This record gives sequence, C-alpha cells and structure tokens, in this order.
Amino acid sequence: MDNRLAHESSAFINFRHYVADPKEHGFRWVDIKQLRFSVESLDDRGLLAALIGHEQFRDDYAGGGVWPAGPRHGPYWLRLITPDLYEPISREKAVAILREWVDPLCHPPTELEADLQREVFDRLAAADGIYRLSELGDEAVHDWGWVHGCFHEFVLIHRSARRTFLVVAADD
Repeated sequence: MDNRLAHESSAFINFRHYVADPKEHGFRWVDIKQLRFSVESLDDRGLLAALIGHEQFRDDYAGGGVWPAGPRHGPYWLRLITPDLYEPISREKAVAILREWVDPLCHPPTELEADLQREVFDRLAAADGIYRLSELGDEAVHDWGWVHGCFHEFVLIHRSARRTFLVVAADD
C-alpha cells in the first residue's frame, strides 16, 4: 500500500434508494473515496501515481468492494492505468458531464440532488485540481468489465485540505 495517502472515508450514493420506480435509475450510482495526503511536495502527477498505487484504487465497482491484491480498477485492467491517462479538466466541464449523466431527461429527486450536491458538486467547487480518466479503449477492458454501461472517473485534489477524492459515477 502506498503510505503517502491514507483512506479516511467513503460515500456511496445509490440512485435506486431515491426513486419510486427502481427501473428509472436502478443501476446508477456514485462512489466517493476520500484520502488524506501528508507529503506536500507531491505534485498532481505524484498524487495521481500514489492514488493508483493505493489499495483503495483496486475496486472493480461491481459489488465486491476493494480487493487489495486485485488486478482490476472499474472496467479496466489496473496494470494499464497510469497518471498520464488522467487529463486536467475544468470545473465547468466536469459538472456538465456529471449533470448530463445524472439524468438527461428530468430533474433528480430532492434528496438525491441534496446528496449529490454535498458529496460531489460541493467538492468539485472546492477542488484546486480536477482530473478525468481518459477512455482507455476496448483492449484495456478486463474480462467482465463490460458490465459498466457508463463509467466516469474524476480525481479531485484539495491542496489546502490535503485531501484527494476519487469520484466514480457509473451505470451497471
């Protein structure tokens, strides 16, 4: 495990818990992992490398949770993910991507919107740096990675708070 980052907490927003008809949003969710960093000298690429090396990154997001020795991250083979695959993205662009994904046809229920605001959008607003995992292509998808219909991943860096947030929004 990379000791430059310490996992502090996680949050999981399952859209199914907010809607009357689970078919409407039954398999859409957001997972947020908060990690504290203690090494101020790490630049953003160093933080991304530390995150990729952390056991919390070894999550296939398919119900099994974190597997410390696991070979997968989301739909991808872990060995193929590098800091260079994370592109800086503007706050506005990140919000637009997530808003379009949340529900392109109507407004989310009030409770869901409040939780998304607190756990995702407020953190985006406070971030010093925002990075989005690029599309890796079909060759990077692991043996059953196709279960994720949509997979959006952002890393938010809050330097003053010495925190980084791994935000995954997906359908499965």
